[in-house]
Amino acid sequence: MAISYHKPKLTDIPAMQALVKEAVQEGIILPRSDDEIATNIRSYIVAKDGRKIVGYVALHIHSMRLGEIRSLIVDEEYRGRRIGQELVKRAVQEGKDLALQEVLSLTYNKPFFEKLGFYEIEKEKIPEQKIWQDCIKCKHFPVCNEVAMMKKIS
Repeated sequence: MAISYHKPKLTDIPAMQALVKEAVQEGIILPRSDDEIATNIRSYIVAKDGRKIVGYVALHIHSMRLGEIRSLIVDEEYRGRRIGQELVKRAVQEGKDLALQEVLSLTYNKPFFEKLGFYEIEKEKIPEQKIWQDCIKCKHFPVCNEVAMMKKIS
């Protein structure tokens, strides 16, 4: 069956939470409550194999010029099929359609994002609101091993 990509429904939240549970426990992805996901449901794109959610990503808007790719996850059984790449490409296109100029990502997988046209930036260039809204919730804060990556899309 072909993988389909679309906006999730609120009823998809339990499956989304189940998919990301292990990555959240490992500190690879920040925890998000059901209510936080519901509030931002329009930011997400899901990948489905039939009815099963096999991956998702969110495009979070920080400002009129800057968005962020976050919460990228692909089910282990489905990795290596370019689902993650397609999710990021679709999120970047959505940012472009909204007239964003740049998209940020914090990642442990620099080569993955480099293949998609992202380049490394200094963490000092990350907007302060990102640090105080998200990073402070991370179990690794303030000692962060993630790499800050940026892509110009305008």
